[in-house]
Amino acid sequence: MTLIIDRLRSDGFKRYAATVKYSLYTMFRPLDGFWDLIHEKRGSLAAAHTFVVTMIFVQIGFLILTNFQFINIPMEFFSSAYVVTNIVLPMFLFALANWCLTTLFDGKGRISDIYMAYAYAMVPQIIIRIIYVPLSHVISYDEGMILNILWYLSEGWFYLLIICAMMQVHDYSFSKAIVTTLLTLVAMAIMVFIFLMFFAVVSDGVAYFYSVGQEAVFRVRRG
Repeated sequence: MTLIIDRLRSDGFKRYAATVKYSLYTMFRPLDGFWDLIHEKRGSLAAAHTFVVTMIFVQIGFLILTNFQFINIPMEFFSSAYVVTNIVLPMFLFALANWCLTTLFDGKGRISDIYMAYAYAMVPQIIIRIIYVPLSHVISYDEGMILNILWYLSEGWFYLLIICAMMQVHDYSFSKAIVTTLLTLVAMAIMVFIFLMFFAVVSDGVAYFYSVGQEAVFRVRRG
């Protein structure tokens, strides 16, 4: 029985390692890569979770350890929670908004597929940020254009992978993937606006009833 459990654990780890390694294939051959990632089960949610957690730690390290000549973060205002929110919240909103939108346009992807594709698309950002930090300590300020190129490369690569991922996840054409992705960004903005409006209304309501309660307590004490 122990041998069977050990074998299952070994096979599970090999499967996990293979899905993590497969991210390198999606980086350079995104159309084939994202198709197989979803439809041939070459990816895994465990690997996607790993990339998200790795991105969080890499981003924190990026903000803290990059040479101050190229990035200057006031450490007294730095918050790891903000970094986590800044990574996880857009991903969650994108997956939810894209899934809601694409169900109206014959999209074939599930919300878990969209999340997984998004996580795999972040891999170039992770790798380039890891390169960016030590490089920022060995080049001069005048050579900072190299870092700018790296930064724009990582962002452009990410957005290109997102488009390719949406094509393959939902079986869309290139133009339809671009349109639905742009509409997804609009939907995300609307969702944030509605949440902020709801939060403002709730806050005002709580503040109103709190002030009424305070006034009632004050009158009871005077009476």
